[in-house]
Amino acid sequence: MEQKSALLVMDMQMGILGNYLDADELLDRVSVAIEKARTKGIPVMYVHLGFRPGGPELNPENRFFQRFKREEFTPAFMERFMQIHPKIAPKDGDIIIEKRRVSAFSGSDLEVILRAQGIKHLILSGISTSGVVLSTTREAADKDYKITILSDCCADSDKEVHEVLLEKVLNRQAEVVRVEDWK
Repeated sequence: MEQKSALLVMDMQMGILGNYLDADELLDRVSVAIEKARTKGIPVMYVHLGFRPGGPELNPENRFFQRFKREEFTPAFMERFMQIHPKIAPKDGDIIIEKRRVSAFSGSDLEVILRAQGIKHLILSGISTSGVVLSTTREAADKDYKITILSDCCADSDKEVHEVLLEKVLNRQAEVVRVEDWK
């Protein structure tokens, strides 16, 4: 029996994509994945990182988030930072989920939405492979979801880390395929 699926488009927001040289090519491939999902009737869920003005969620002990300065978190900054790239912008009916940590599950209502929709299979795309993709895959596996990772719809600032994670780590808990091979 085919499990109900959802495509997660994770952290494809202006404040993050600006750090990637190959962002246009990545967005082209993610756009293909989104259209494929819509054609198959698979819900598209956009998961993006966001904080309140002033960043009260930012713990100074969290090394990953130390690079953000609390004073940067004005409403105008957050609006620009969190904007999903227009090339892959959500359409009516798509679900937008705001998270507060690296994993798509942490600090978000993703799991509530997945349960309400009866979704048991997650198809993942996102930036970065060593961040949201790794964290979400590990947590989804612990929660017994079936997982497919669209390898060419993910990116990392370190290409070697990207490849090692997909070929030697994440493939233990997920099916790893290119978007063109995704059925």
